[in-house]
Amino acid sequence: MRHLYFLVPGTGKRYHCGGLFAELKTLKLAQQICSAEVVTYDQREPDTLFLDDLLQRPNLDNSIFVISWGFHIPRLVKRLRGYLVVYHAHSSGYGFSLPGNIPIITVSRNSLGYWGQRRPNGLIFYLPNQISPEFTNQQQPRDIDVLVQTRKSSDYLLNQLVPALESRCNVVKLEGFIDDLSILFNRSQIFLYDSAEYWALSRVSEGFGLPPMEAMACGCQVFTSVNGALADYLDPGFNCYKIGVYSTGYDCDRILTALHAPTPLAMT
Repeated sequence: MRHLYFLVPGTGKRYHCGGLFAELKTLKLAQQICSAEVVTYDQREPDTLFLDDLLQRPNLDNSIFVISWGFHIPRLVKRLRGYLVVYHAHSSGYGFSLPGNIPIITVSRNSLGYWGQRRPNGLIFYLPNQISPEFTNQQQPRDIDVLVQTRKSSDYLLNQLVPALESRCNVVKLEGFIDDLSILFNRSQIFLYDSAEYWALSRVSEGFGLPPMEAMACGCQVFTSVNGALADYLDPGFNCYKIGVYSTGYDCDRILTALHAPTPLAMT
């Protein structure tokens, strides 16, 4: 079986994001069935292979390079010409093209459809991201009414909806990137997520949207946008609530109603 090299720019705090952690989880899954290791290409790190050094080695014919960092894909494809390469696609919409000899593995059906349209001749596969086992409903008392992660949140959510809610219930805002939300999700009744504006300004899609799924797995009611890959698993009115409907007051009333509902939506 071929050896896999998972390429990321770095693993330090500077690079922390959902895409990096999803890629490292995929690496660990791959290591259960074959030999695989991480390789950095922008930043040298202790005890980690660096791409410049790796490419000096002979006998890489039995190896596959797994690339995933969207904005870096064109230069990585050029750098790895002549080697076996697989593109592990998260977000879509970067605008680059890929040759037909590079298989694409997408984490969402949204990205699957994008590449199926953009490159009809070539191998494409669908492999959704892993949900870590700690994201489960602990069936414990919940002391947080509404949880919101400010990172990637819209101006509407942060500057209109959250201020309207803060005087009426217990709202907790999380600043920056947090790699393990399971404890906070299990303390919260409702999770707010609105990333449509962020991704529209970035001009690429929501690659997978793990936070709403992780919140649902922990038993939270979820009010969310339904953009990009979020539409893979969200079904407003059945397993979530659509955010940004009609007016701030209307959203606020719906959230407070859900907060006190005796039978919340089944998050399945």
